[in-house]
Amino acid sequence: MKKLEHTIEAIILASRWLLVVFYVGLAVALLLYAVSFTGKLYQFATKLFVLAETDTILKMLALIDAALVASLVVMVIISGYENFVSRFDNADGNEISWLGKVDAGSLKIKVASTIVAISSIHLLQVFLNAQQFTDGQLMWLTFMHMAFVVSALLLAYIDRLTASTKKTKGE
Repeated sequence: MKKLEHTIEAIILASRWLLVVFYVGLAVALLLYAVSFTGKLYQFATKLFVLAETDTILKMLALIDAALVASLVVMVIISGYENFVSRFDNADGNEISWLGKVDAGSLKIKVASTIVAISSIHLLQVFLNAQQFTDGQLMWLTFMHMAFVVSALLLAYIDRLTASTKKTKGE
C-alpha cells in the first residue's frame, strides 16, 4: 500500500510540469502582443503630427496599458514557474536577485495592483471620450473600477494580516 501511495504522490508532484505548457503559451502570447504593440507604436508615430492633443494622449495611454498588460503576463510566467514548477538555475553565474522574491501572496497583490492601474487607464480613456458614452455606461465603468480598487485593498489588507499573524506566531 505504501508503494501505491508513493507512486500516486510522484505522479501528482510530476504533474506540476504540465504548467510549463501554460507558461510557454503565455510567452508566445506575449510575443504576439509585442508584435501588436509594435504595430500600434508605428501607427502612432506615423500620425503623431496630425493627431489632436486628446488623441495623442489616448494613443499614449493605450501604449502604457499594453506595457502594463505585458508586465502582468511576465509576472505570472516568472513567479508561477518559480513557485509551482521549479527554481530558476543560475547557470551563467549572474546574480538574479529579484527571482524568487515574489511568492503567491505578493503575486496576488502585484496582479491586483496592475489590474487597478490598467482599469484606471481604461477609465481615463473613457472619460476623455465621455461624449461617446451614456451616463449609465460611465457609472457602471466607474463602479467596476471601484470594485477592482476595493478588491486590491482587501487583498493587501488580508496579506498584511497574514504577515502579522505569522510574525506573532514566530514563523
